[in-house]
Amino acid sequence: MSESTPVTVRVQQWVVLTSILLFVLKVLAYFLTNSVAVLTDALESTVNVVTGFTGLYSLRLAAKPRDLEHPYGHGKAELLSASFEGILILVAGLVIIYESLINLVHPHVVKQLDTGILLISITALVNYLIGAWCIRTAKGQHSVALEASGKHLQSDTWTTAGIVFGLLLLRFTDIAWIDSAVAIIFATVIIVEGYRIIRQTVAGIMDEADVELLQQLIDVLNKNKRPAWIDLHNLRTIKYGSVLHLDCHLTVPWYYNVNEAHTEVEALDKLIGMHFQQSLEMFVHMDGCMPPGSCGVCPLTDCKMRKAPFGGRLEWTLENITKDEKHGMG
Repeated sequence: MSESTPVTVRVQQWVVLTSILLFVLKVLAYFLTNSVAVLTDALESTVNVVTGFTGLYSLRLAAKPRDLEHPYGHGKAELLSASFEGILILVAGLVIIYESLINLVHPHVVKQLDTGILLISITALVNYLIGAWCIRTAKGQHSVALEASGKHLQSDTWTTAGIVFGLLLLRFTDIAWIDSAVAIIFATVIIVEGYRIIRQTVAGIMDEADVELLQQLIDVLNKNKRPAWIDLHNLRTIKYGSVLHLDCHLTVPWYYNVNEAHTEVEALDKLIGMHFQQSLEMFVHMDGCMPPGSCGVCPLTDCKMRKAPFGGRLEWTLENITKDEKHGMG
């Protein structure tokens, strides 16, 4: 793998390779045991393999630089991949439930449980470690597609652990319906995880506001605001893969020249970039203050244009900082 390859792509390449190897192990375990619960695990692994390849493609596409046809880059490709993964997880869960119900009516003879339990236990451990690696990397790189892969792998881990528990019960009790019951229970877990992934990706595609991110941003701004930052409003954020786009209006003293105003914008850019470790694109519109209304929230003590006494700084909140109005001017 080339050192110039993005870290998200390198991790996803390992996910694909691991998914193929684990799928082979689970298929082997199914043929050895003839267990519908093990089939549940094997079917979910087919989803891992397919979505591993689609995730790898989307991450490679998302890493491409912007061009004339895609001025904001290709980051949305990650959301399409993650939504596809969520749909496949849902389908796999429904197929598993169907096979389990058939098995309740016409039970299969289960065999070689000891070997099957050992094989899928190994796959559970590997899945958990790879999933944790994906999620940790995804949070650092703000990658929806890689995080979806990691969550899927970890949900697969808990599914496998539950199946191992069910197979142990079957091993020591010889109650045939336990096999199907375990499969149905964990198929439901798979379906819920698929729904969550789809819900997250739809929110990203629709550019739904990330309230948690906005609140973190507001906290940073309130603690580090400069005296010349009289007001901040019309704040909006959009994520395109690992790139965060931020638009806002910054109010500074009306008599600042272009260079002075630009210095304040650079300070705002540096502050946000320092606290949010991801690619950042900022578009800041400059507003001049409007005396005397803005004087009450302006802390500049040496302002020769002051028309009213300073009453206290404006506390920025999620409600007022996102409004398209100069909320500190009245």
